[in-house]
Amino acid sequence: MPFSNKRRLLYLYLREGWRRFSRRLALGRMTALRFAGSTPDRLIVAPTDLRAIDPFVAEEILEGRYPLGGRVLDTEGESPFEIDLPSHEFAIRLHSFGWLRHMRAIQDEAGYVKLRQIMDEWIGGHGRSIGGIPWEADVVAHRIVAWLSHSPVVLRNAEHGFYRRFLKSLAFQIRYLRHIAETVPEGEARLRARLAIAMASVAMPASASAIRKAARHLDLELDRQILPDGAHFSRNPRASLELLLDLLPLRQTYVNLGHEVPSRLIPCIDRMYPALRFFRHQGGELALFNGATSVLAHELASVLRYDETAGEPFRSLPHAQYERLSLGDTVIIMDTGLPLSVDLSRSAHAGCLSFEMSSGRSRFVINSGAPKFAGERFRLMARLTAAHSTVTINDTSSCRFSQSAFLGPVMTSSLSRVDVERRDEPGSIESVKASHDGYLAPFGLIHERDIGILSGGRLVRGRDRLSRHDGSDPGPADTGVAVARFHIHPAIGMRQRSESEVYLSAPDGEVWLFACRDGALAIEEDVFFADPSGVRASSQITVTFAVAAQPEIQWTFTREA
Repeated sequence: MPFSNKRRLLYLYLREGWRRFSRRLALGRMTALRFAGSTPDRLIVAPTDLRAIDPFVAEEILEGRYPLGGRVLDTEGESPFEIDLPSHEFAIRLHSFGWLRHMRAIQDEAGYVKLRQIMDEWIGGHGRSIGGIPWEADVVAHRIVAWLSHSPVVLRNAEHGFYRRFLKSLAFQIRYLRHIAETVPEGEARLRARLAIAMASVAMPASASAIRKAARHLDLELDRQILPDGAHFSRNPRASLELLLDLLPLRQTYVNLGHEVPSRLIPCIDRMYPALRFFRHQGGELALFNGATSVLAHELASVLRYDETAGEPFRSLPHAQYERLSLGDTVIIMDTGLPLSVDLSRSAHAGCLSFEMSSGRSRFVINSGAPKFAGERFRLMARLTAAHSTVTINDTSSCRFSQSAFLGPVMTSSLSRVDVERRDEPGSIESVKASHDGYLAPFGLIHERDIGILSGGRLVRGRDRLSRHDGSDPGPADTGVAVARFHIHPAIGMRQRSESEVYLSAPDGEVWLFACRDGALAIEEDVFFADPSGVRASSQITVTFAVAAQPEIQWTFTREA
């Protein structure tokens, strides 16, 4: 291992050790008595939940079957909170109570009684025993928002005793979350904690000073996490969608109750919309970068209908470091950045210079995306460079990930520099040229990619080049083998026309021809991690070339019909 990498690894271990020590010192001894306090006598309002409901899920849960996290657990009459759960992801979904929204479909009193029994089982089993998955900060924040938003269903026709137990547990969780919020690691979970506390401050009786304090903390976190270009600082397109699903009801709750809206809330929401549209293909799907997974069309539509900016997508997100090319019906979105911090690298992918391409309502070239419910092995595979539509050398990722349980899945080595140059001629051509140094340390090489859309959107022209740091071509000593991968959406049919050409056919009849006369072209098996139904097989186009013999390849996509 190079000396610089050893120093970075030592720094990461020391940093994580200090973070854990500081957090433990700040938290002190976590006991139920520590968060005891008065119980509010009522709820003021139930914030709206914009997420769609599924009556089938409600029926299954009332029958003791829980379809969560890509698995179905049949409790056979037992409490789901007292038996072994099928996966870590299932446990997170169960204890987060996001499934409560489906219970709005309950139609009879027996269903309400059963729901209150389930709630009582959680309160009795986990409500005052702090520890484990149920008390992870992100899980607690999700649960508080869910309990507040769906309290009318939970409390409908409830007797006074249950009403008090519910409010007492909710108040206890809020006090706990308020205490630990500052120690939550940097990222989406910390913002969601501040969001949940702010929502609780207006949805439950609270003093004016408590409301102002919660709003102030939320403002600080919004300023920290929502970049000036509107993207979330994780660089994950789906993170913005998930946050908007909670930020929009929070904004409306402040307005409806006549409270002063946090000063950063509305400006941040307004900035987030154009950034969300930036990542949206014309068919309505979000691009798959840096942990993004499938998004159901109605989820995105439920958020976009509140967009008062109604603006066109930006051509660039300079702070999140992405580029968007659009001409005619063709759209290309390209990752031209790197993680913005060590903590944020926990979910970042090694996909620099990867791109996605869509035409009309069909996505043709994609990244493999992140699995929604799969285990850690699949999550790591999805983060590798080979799972992205870009170039690898000797099957090596442009970033390396920690295998240490102590450090967590952070990037232990990453890019240090990405150069980007955009060249547009309005109505004629849109193009971007970018390079990164992720292969400089292991192979002494720079990867440069040049992509452009021209001919009214009917032609996409690309070039990939590997060079030494000074710009010269690799020499005989550079024995690496490079592979340019183009992951193709599973809905697209493929047929090889010749050894250098492949036809791509969309379900609506649109046909594109991929051509590359440099290197060895092949259609290979692939894995699509982000399918709504789970991990599934798909196909990819690969172009393999020897670094020393042919350091540059050129390729095109041409619309045929």
